[in-house]
Formats: sequence, C-alpha cells, structure tokens
Amino acid sequence: MKLVADPSLQRWDEGRTVAGGSPYRIMRLTPRGAELLDGWLAGEPVTTGSSLAHRLVRVGMVHPEHESASLRPGDVTVVIPVHGALPDELLAAVEGLAVVVVDDGSPTPVPGAAVRHDTPRGPAAARNAGWRLADTSVVAFLDADTVPAPGWLDTLLRHFTTPEVAAVAPRVRSRQGVSALERFERTCSPLDLGSQAGPVVPGSRISYVPTAALLIRTTVLAELGGFDEDMRFGEDVDLVWRLTARHQARYEPAAIVEHAPRPSWPALLRQRYGYGCSAGPLGSRHGEHVAPARISSWSALTWLLIALGRPRLALAVTGAAAVLLTRKLGALGIPARESITLAVRGNLGAARLLADCAGRAWAPLAIPPLLLSKRGRVVLALVAARHLTEPRELDPLRHTLARVAEDAAYGCGVLRGVLRERSTTALRPVLTDRGGRSSVPVTGGPA
Repeated sequence: MKLVADPSLQRWDEGRTVAGGSPYRIMRLTPRGAELLDGWLAGEPVTTGSSLAHRLVRVGMVHPEHESASLRPGDVTVVIPVHGALPDELLAAVEGLAVVVVDDGSPTPVPGAAVRHDTPRGPAAARNAGWRLADTSVVAFLDADTVPAPGWLDTLLRHFTTPEVAAVAPRVRSRQGVSALERFERTCSPLDLGSQAGPVVPGSRISYVPTAALLIRTTVLAELGGFDEDMRFGEDVDLVWRLTARHQARYEPAAIVEHAPRPSWPALLRQRYGYGCSAGPLGSRHGEHVAPARISSWSALTWLLIALGRPRLALAVTGAAAVLLTRKLGALGIPARESITLAVRGNLGAARLLADCAGRAWAPLAIPPLLLSKRGRVVLALVAARHLTEPRELDPLRHTLARVAEDAAYGCGVLRGVLRERSTTALRPVLTDRGGRSSVPVTGGPA
C-alpha cells in the first residue's frame, strides 16, 4: 500500500505537527512518525509503522493506493432491484458477473428475475431479498437506472485489501445531457459526492454514501441485518451509519457509475422532498449524525451578533477566539499566522453552513420571518447568492432558481419528518466545542 496526501494536509515543526482531514484535526507525531510520513509522501510503500498509516487514513489526512486486489470479480454478486424494465445497458455493463435481479412488484414481470414481489415493497426490501441469495464475499448494489463505467469494479475491490474496510462506494454521476434538467443534475445531483476520495464518517465531508452503487462485505450485511425495511427514504444512509459505527467505509471517486437524471422538474422536487422526509427518522435512529450543521460556539455567536446588527461585538468575539486558538496551537508548533488563518476560515465556513441551514433544512421556518424585515430580506438574498459560487452548467439565474426550489422542497420534507417523529434532532446544529471541547480536535500521534 502507498499513501497520497489529502489536499487538506498541512505540516509544521519539521513535519511533527500534522493537520487536515474531515472533521479537521491536528495530530502531533514523534520524530520517527514524521520520518515515516516523509517517506510515504515521497512514494515509499508502507512496510513499517502501519498503525500510524492506518490512523492517518482513517482521519482522512492521507488516502491509500493499492496496486492489486485480494478479491476478484468472481467474489462479487451484483444485486439489482427493479420496478419496471431492466435496461440492456446495465446488463451489458455487468456481463460475466453473478447477478441477482429482484422484481419489486413491476406491472409486467421482469424476465430472469430471481425474486418477484407481488406488490412493491420498496428498495430496502428488494435489496434485502437480493443479497440474502448471494454466496460470494462481496455484494455490489446497483440501482436499475445506473450504468457502471469500465474498470469500476477492479478499482473498488482494491480497497478490500484492508480487512477493516467493510464497504466502498464509487462516484455516482448524473448522465450527461442537453436539457436544462439534465445539465442541472450533472452538477447538483445529491448522489454525486464529488471528486475527492476519503473515509465515510458521519458529520464529515463524506458523511454518507448512497446505495445506488455500493460494494459491501456479505458478512457485514448479515451482521447488520441488512436494510431497515420500515424506511422508504434514507434506508441507505441508515445502513451506512450503522456500518461505520463498527467498521470502515470509503468513497472512491476514481470508480464511476452513471445515474439517470430525474425525468422532470416535479419528479426532481418530489425526490428532494422525500430525502428531506428521511431526516426525522434518521434523527430518531442516529441522533446528531443528522444535524444540519456542525460549527463552533464561537462562530455561531459571531454570526448571530452580525445578524442582530452588532458587528463590533462580533469582531471582538472573533478576536478573542483567535487569541485563544493561537495560544493553544502555538504549543503544538503552529505559527500564529496559520492559527489566525484557521480562525478566519472557520468563521467563513460557519457562515456557509448557517446559510445552507437557513435556505435548506430550516427554510420553511426561517424564510417567512426573514421576509418581514429589510435586514431579513438581505440575509435571504445572500443565502440564495451562495449558489452562484457553485460549479454549474446552467446560466446563473436558472441555476440559482433551481437550487432554491430544491432546497425548499428538501426543507419541507425535513419539517414533515420532524413533525412525524416529534423530535427536533434533524433541525438542531451541533456546537463542536460545547462543554469545553475544542472545535479543532487535537490528538497525540503514535510513532
């Protein structure tokens, strides 16, 4: 195994202090640990110090590169749940693999299906019926509207060389198209988690992966009892979060699986609404994992004061937080200038998170009162304007309007799920330094 640095990785004090990953954290290495990391980043394979290497991988500061896989395509069973027709393009992409097709109550029976439900029972039940027929080491879930790109399976199987890795997900990209909807989905599909690899950790940059395309060890599926069939939406997030509580999962964007976009704008909004509805049940099952934002109390206070029209007091709070952080990180060999930069980036990141909350998860509750005042309307304009900084294929106006609409649909779903569950967990942000904990986790490092 070789290691490559995550773009977030930073080092100070002759390489002994390292920082990065998601959630962002700082580790202090021994001289020997710093020497090993120097070699790994220069391209040397991991032959000694594997405990340090695996720890850096788990926190997302570095990522593994495996030259070969211990498993082969013959060790994989592909499970395809389908309601309707099974596309020939997908069947061609998985030709030569063991395939289990589950017909989830299609109006016309699907030819060759191993299981047929008389009535639709949902994706969780369909996937459960399929993986329980597998006799291979790994199950690959693929939705019927996906098509894997060449080489996808070999790329993912390499990660199972690490015994602790129980699941690996590819990048799920919306197919290229020419219509406005297809172009919008290409850059804004909720299934597309981006081009940067990393561990799957609740509350991090990659907090979940969809099971529209996912490889998972069969023994782990059995251990977890499969999908929760009571959940119509969010059953994949629930499974992944139960898995990551015991095992490791990784996201590997070098493997690509293309996904069909929604057939219409109303269908897209219904999908986003359904995703939002899952937040309430997920909150009941997983607590703070479903929080709409994680920010430090310092940043939360700063932006609250700005929203209340108290910029001078907000500046004082920011300065106090920067001084405290500079003192704390200075003891770890981090220069004061870097500490101040971290504090500024933290506040700017918090502003984006709070804007996401106001325009998305909190939208049905936040927008009406904000519309009543001039300052509130300015805030809403800034919340909507954040979408102008995103990658897009549509013109700025249409992109922003589409994003605002899908955000509102998702927020309405969140509100409905919260009311059904009678729990506000899915609406409450997490303050990452409450109770005296640092918003920048600081840990010691092994040799």
